[in-house]
Amino acid sequence: MSVRIEKSGSVWTVIHSRFEARNAMDPKSADDLVAAFEQFDAEPSADVAVFWGEGGAFCAGWDLKSVSSLDQANPVKALDFPGDGGKAPRGPLGPSRLELSKPVIAAVEGPAVAGGMELAMWADVRVMAESAYFGVYCRRWGVPLIDGGTVRLPRLVGMGKAMDIILTGRKVTAEESYRIGLCERVVPHGKAREAAEAMAQEIARFPQACVRSDRLSAYRAWGKSVRAGLESEWETSAGIVKAEGMAGATRFAQGKGRHGDFRDI
Repeated sequence: MSVRIEKSGSVWTVIHSRFEARNAMDPKSADDLVAAFEQFDAEPSADVAVFWGEGGAFCAGWDLKSVSSLDQANPVKALDFPGDGGKAPRGPLGPSRLELSKPVIAAVEGPAVAGGMELAMWADVRVMAESAYFGVYCRRWGVPLIDGGTVRLPRLVGMGKAMDIILTGRKVTAEESYRIGLCERVVPHGKAREAAEAMAQEIARFPQACVRSDRLSAYRAWGKSVRAGLESEWETSAGIVKAEGMAGATRFAQGKGRHGDFRDI
């Protein structure tokens, strides 16, 4: 099995393991990853997921051997979006079209290139080993970005820098990724999973309805005017004050978490 889940309390680590192919994505792995993340999102006891590629590579992109064997007449028909606005099929590399209700952290070791880069950008946060790297390496073969790369990359780094990366296909190191906002943390080689799981445990400590509400509000506000964004934020979050905020305020009034203390909440 190329996909498995390891659990530590409410943190689930979803592991893609085709290390003999540098975790390049084949159809079976793509299906299995979708199933794993849908299981995570539906499970009430799961709060945060870490997405990790086993064996020193996050994902080397679409398995080009499987791409070369596609039906030449209509190679990706099964992946077409429905015309009636129904549920989107899985992305070519699996979960890239899923809109989950809970946070996902990508733990990136080694290459996360072409579609692998797109999968990392699908996650909410990216933790990169200092030796890891991104790159639109599919530029060489005429394989386009079809797992959200042209949508998410400009939102993360801005249009000019996104065009530099997309058009040239060049390697983007962890250091540059951190500097331009393509990843959020850089850690020593071999420590990406450990660091991502530690971050996930920190997030999982908090009241989760509020975490999920703020996460959703940030996504919904993208592209809206300030007024429309504020209205969307209120619609998304107002109920959380009653659901969790009042209880949290009571704990603070009783002495918890004073002076910015996040340890005892």
